[in-house]
Amino acid sequence: MKPIYTLLFIFLVVCLGCTPNSAPLNQWEAYNETEELAANTDHPIARMRYKRIQSKHSDRNALFLPFKKELSGFNQEDHDALKSYILEQDIPSIQKHINAGHLTYEELTLFYIYRMYRFELDRTRFLNALISLNPNVMEQARQHDRDRQEGMDHPLYGMPILLKDNIDATPMATTAGAAAMVNNFPAQDAFIVEKLKAKGALILGKVNMSEWAYYFCQGCPVGYSALGGQTLNPYGRRIFETGGSSSGSGVAVAANYAVAAIGSETSGSILSPSGKNSVVGLKPTIGALSRSGIVPISSSLDTAGPMTKNVIDNAILMSALIGEDKRDRYSYQASPIRFDHLDTVSLKGKRLGLNSKFQKDSLMQRAVTAMKAKGAVVISFDPPEIQMDQFRRLLDVDMRADLPQYLDAFAHTELGLDSVKDVVAFNLKDTLLHAPYGQGIFMRITKEKRSQVEFKAQKQQLMQTAKDYFEQTMDEYDLDAFLSIDNYSARNAAAAHFPALGVPMGYDSMGQPKNLTFIAPSKKEQLLLELGAAFERLENVRQLPQLFQ
Repeated sequence: MKPIYTLLFIFLVVCLGCTPNSAPLNQWEAYNETEELAANTDHPIARMRYKRIQSKHSDRNALFLPFKKELSGFNQEDHDALKSYILEQDIPSIQKHINAGHLTYEELTLFYIYRMYRFELDRTRFLNALISLNPNVMEQARQHDRDRQEGMDHPLYGMPILLKDNIDATPMATTAGAAAMVNNFPAQDAFIVEKLKAKGALILGKVNMSEWAYYFCQGCPVGYSALGGQTLNPYGRRIFETGGSSSGSGVAVAANYAVAAIGSETSGSILSPSGKNSVVGLKPTIGALSRSGIVPISSSLDTAGPMTKNVIDNAILMSALIGEDKRDRYSYQASPIRFDHLDTVSLKGKRLGLNSKFQKDSLMQRAVTAMKAKGAVVISFDPPEIQMDQFRRLLDVDMRADLPQYLDAFAHTELGLDSVKDVVAFNLKDTLLHAPYGQGIFMRITKEKRSQVEFKAQKQQLMQTAKDYFEQTMDEYDLDAFLSIDNYSARNAAAAHFPALGVPMGYDSMGQPKNLTFIAPSKKEQLLLELGAAFERLENVRQLPQLFQ
């Protein structure tokens, strides 16, 4: 080769970030979204009349730079060769394929990174699902392959998991989607992330969310954050809502960007996006999972929870996440979660209460018919009227006190934020950039004067009212659990500390997903998972979104 051609070859390799016989990385270019925004100005759902879709804070090309070498050597043909071993597969099946030598943990991880790279850089298919990726995950996956014989003592070993970006996981920032938090690099993992890593899970990255867990702006779109942009529903981009606040967790699982994701809920934030994205979502009993290292709304009601494509994966994740944390005043040692028998559980004899308001839903009617055919007893009831007008104030009082505690105990020491008031002041420097939908809820919180101690009696009354709402009906009809739709009963379940599990039950006439939600008394997650598994076998309706085949 002549010297000038040699120099040209080296120049191209360096500049394009590729190796011989490989392709350069694709590049995302921000585009004028005026036409798309205009198309949504008459959307029947007012909060889907977007002001912004793309984030003005982040560069999605930077997400994939740590994987330049791996992506330059992996293409659609490689993806398709692995697809049957990974796409829509449950964790036990993926582990069987790895044990059989069909793929490795390294290939599994790269498969998901490639899917995110392929779809999130495509203007016609991106979901704005991501905020950050773990730059070390490929090397960690290779290490898992080397250590597989010694290290694998739980099905989560080597499984790539995404986290909602209010959960601390080094070396990534924890932002809650907020521009004010972009430099929040915590010194340690959240307690539940430590639990995941102890079982061998790979933390793949952080997903988008409704900023500050949808307790920030009033009437704004669910799934919007300053750092992540507007999350979009894979079953209908700009047509269907994503649900919130665990919006990125829901869309990422639906599109098969990871084995599973972790979301969080105060009231509906797992159940809503699970239902709207046809994934299984579990909102556990408060305290079953630690909240240490998770950006809060309410220490009274917050919990993390698994979001998965099927019930067995949900149970596997839940089994790894539980554990008592002395730093969390609600934390307790939950009973071990079983997942090895879920293919044999039955609905026979289970007594399930159905709020009469939900009976007219055609998907609920089909689900009830199917469950009755397998021996379940479904009892319709008229719900009692209860007074929950202090629910919003409970959240205000808690967040005013709980966010400063997170910032003091877990946030980066030089973040420069101490309170909700500090966040409001930061956003006021450039409201169009940082808070295009305003920050009405945060403004209201800054005016809240009552302390958690002063509000304690009202909180206890509120929570007792919610418990009575369920327990009186349970006692009257001798019920095992309740049936609901998506997050329709989330507020009452949250205040009562009743866990809830959403399982796909189909798609309406427009193609929008819905979940059947099971609600049970505190600490009855095992019952919920068994009910969910039995129902899932009857219907098994989940479909991969057409754009993400």
